[in-house]
Amino acid sequence: MDFETIIGLEVHAQLNTKSKIFCGSPAAFGGIPNKNTSTVDLGLPGVLPVLNRKVVEFAIRLGLSVGAKICPICQFSRKHYFYPDLPKGYQISQYEEPLCEGGEVNVFLKNNEIKIIRIKRIHMEEDAGKLIHGEELGDLSHSYVDLNRAGVPLLEIVSEPDIRSPEEAEIYLRKIHTLVCYLDICDGNMQEGSLRCDANISIRPYGTRELGEKVEIKNMNSFRNLRRALAHEEKRQKIAVEAGETIIQETRLWNDAIGITQQMRTKEYAHDYRYFPDPDLVPLKIGKEWINEVLKKLPELPDKKRERFKNQYGLPLYDSNVLTADRALATYFERAAEAVNPSEVKFVSNWVMGDVLRLLGEKNLPIQNCPVSPAYLSKMINMITDGTVSGKIAKEVFNIMADTGIDPETIVEEQGLRQITDIDAIDAAVEEIISTFPGEVNEYKSGKTKLIGFFVGQVMKITQGKANPQAVQKILKEKLET
Repeated sequence: MDFETIIGLEVHAQLNTKSKIFCGSPAAFGGIPNKNTSTVDLGLPGVLPVLNRKVVEFAIRLGLSVGAKICPICQFSRKHYFYPDLPKGYQISQYEEPLCEGGEVNVFLKNNEIKIIRIKRIHMEEDAGKLIHGEELGDLSHSYVDLNRAGVPLLEIVSEPDIRSPEEAEIYLRKIHTLVCYLDICDGNMQEGSLRCDANISIRPYGTRELGEKVEIKNMNSFRNLRRALAHEEKRQKIAVEAGETIIQETRLWNDAIGITQQMRTKEYAHDYRYFPDPDLVPLKIGKEWINEVLKKLPELPDKKRERFKNQYGLPLYDSNVLTADRALATYFERAAEAVNPSEVKFVSNWVMGDVLRLLGEKNLPIQNCPVSPAYLSKMINMITDGTVSGKIAKEVFNIMADTGIDPETIVEEQGLRQITDIDAIDAAVEEIISTFPGEVNEYKSGKTKLIGFFVGQVMKITQGKANPQAVQKILKEKLET
């Protein structure tokens, strides 16, 4: 039987606020366990929450960027469940009246097809604390609670079940990651849990409309793990259904070590959480003036920037997608591109997508800390186009810049890397190679003209890559064909 996979994601983005959502405790990651806490996030009797205005502003910012409706009135609710890292015994979230409803995200699939993933809702909530299990501390018999994260502000972005494969899910999550980072509302650090998601997945026979029983996979904190977990669960469900088994609604965890999902608990339903409006927080009214104020401050978003890169710089779609996937990378590219001739912008794109990204990967650095500045990159590219250095020598110059931080002009002069353009010097080098390889010369003259690449390579070798390749090839052809 052929099955269709139905996936929806609930993405949790931790907001870049200095303090928590309902009190003044620091929202910073890490620190001494239980130090970044107060009476409010510890859930002590008699304390009252006070809403952080910046959290609401960030939520409006995200809602506007995906075309969501910003509800004029929203309400916080209490979501009740018991867990040791939830000191109040409930989580303050939003249920029936979220801040944002609707909206959509455009994603590019691998065949460059654009797919629209609808957003169901975006709501504000507080994070829970963190359990540190004893095996991490050399104590196998106990678990410990760190409440530094309790009360940290989150936005939950709930998609409609529009995703049809694990690969689409990964692409969608990457787009959400790009979006929250562009908006500067979340740092997107998945290793630290700043962005994580729960995935709901079910299958149904092709041609049917009724949704199958869904399984939730909790706390995916990397793109790779999300794709792998969904692929395993998709396969597990298909095998189970074909064997006559019934899929039950449950929550599962991804075991990365052995590559499988494992049951965590049977899935709760909304009524299990006993939602009701939080009596300590009055309904929140969002005025049009506030929405317009936030709208004016929105940056250029990734989709618009991608189209601008295509139109303004004449870049292919692939280049535009890569360069705009990260706001800081796009800024780096533009700073380098503005200092070169417009006809050489594609050259800049190639260097950024190639050597710059390779360097960052090798050194495990963000683009903001790239050891080769955009100004130095553009200077080096200008030296290639004006004939000062060859493309091969430029690779060497780039690596020296990365290691030393010295500007390219100084490197070329101090290292003696200036390209040889003197025709007499190139002519002498060509004569030397022709006399060294008489057999290959005879083969070339007998019709094996592809040997021209061999001769060029030999000339470049004895000139240490400094000879102008175009001049070398021209002189070689003149001498070999006479």
